[in-house]
Amino acid sequence: MEFHITEEQRRLQQQSRHLAADFATRAARHDREASHPEENYAALRDAGFYGLNVPTALGGGGVGLLGYSLAAEELAQGCASTALAFNMHLSIVGPVMESPLVPDAVKTRVARMVVHEGKLIAGNFSEPTTSGLVGTPVPVTRARQVEGGYRLSGRKAFASMAEAADYTAVMARPDDATAPTAGMIVLVPRVAAGRRVEAVWDTLGMRATRSDSIILDECWVPDDAMLVRSDDIVSFRRNGANWLWGSYTAVYLGIAVAAYRAIVETVRGRTPPGFAQPLAYHPDVRRHVAEMSVDLEAARLLTYHSAWLSDTEGPTPAALSALYRAKYFVGEAVTRVTRTAMTLGGAHALFKTSPLERLFRDGAVAPVQFPPRDFCLASLGLLELGLDPRDVLPPLRPLRDDAGPVIR
Repeated sequence: MEFHITEEQRRLQQQSRHLAADFATRAARHDREASHPEENYAALRDAGFYGLNVPTALGGGGVGLLGYSLAAEELAQGCASTALAFNMHLSIVGPVMESPLVPDAVKTRVARMVVHEGKLIAGNFSEPTTSGLVGTPVPVTRARQVEGGYRLSGRKAFASMAEAADYTAVMARPDDATAPTAGMIVLVPRVAAGRRVEAVWDTLGMRATRSDSIILDECWVPDDAMLVRSDDIVSFRRNGANWLWGSYTAVYLGIAVAAYRAIVETVRGRTPPGFAQPLAYHPDVRRHVAEMSVDLEAARLLTYHSAWLSDTEGPTPAALSALYRAKYFVGEAVTRVTRTAMTLGGAHALFKTSPLERLFRDGAVAPVQFPPRDFCLASLGLLELGLDPRDVLPPLRPLRDDAGPVIR
């Protein structure tokens, strides 16, 4: 692994650590209430984080995935929901800035919005019919071109911070499209007529992301709301994997780190009545802590290396393999670490007042969040074996339309 961490990246890491300490003072309340951590989003804006991955030529920070991974790992230790929800902003800004499909004028306009105007953008591609297991890439939401803009109709799911963000980047299929993988991404303002949020987010973990549903009922947006349109929107998603989902990995790494640090502090500070030494001296405790440290170090190296590879190579098969490998392993590691920390914490860790309880619930989301664990392994296997996905039988029998061709 040839990567190294620069002084500039270390400064960003330290800045994120400072922000996380403030976020931690509100994390339990926002989790309990499942409320938007708007104070945290404002702090990130004031710290210049909205433009982190905007190129320096457009006034942004020019931070790559490795630098951001260091930041996200720290932010998640303060408030995992804040780190994950804010990640949705960077996960749409990054691909817009890097994709050759996006016109330069659009990149300049988006850069101005986030860097100079302080606009927060939520990215929302998921729908109620989306399956992370089989990877359904084409949206059901429709965009009908009308005079001066588009009318959007459909239901979007898992729309993190939809009511806190100024805009939501929505993926839709143009009504006039003929290519089976055609799609477009448009910015829908929070106040747009025909847009409403349905509060459905009452979940086990990541409660303060408020990943509710968005209902679009003939929602009108102007022509310049369109960020990108392509007959193969799948290529936009594939080539933007570093930000679209690879950036989530470090958030879950941060949860594991927080659980590890919390339980180490606990076992070092708790001495059972009648004994002269704290629990840290117990051989089972030492073994569990050692196993957690191995998981964490392996997870950290995989995360950093995949980010560095993505930064240096771009969307190559090797970089994509590394991103899948890191996402899979971190998802497994965070569930092991948080579960072990809960076990070592004993009955006290079960209380809602314990950060271990919240970290356990937040960590449980990791293997499910796209790309889920089995999708990571299936995709990684294809890449490692050099197989063409088009030559692989679908995992489920697809529907066929009246003309006969398979709908994928």
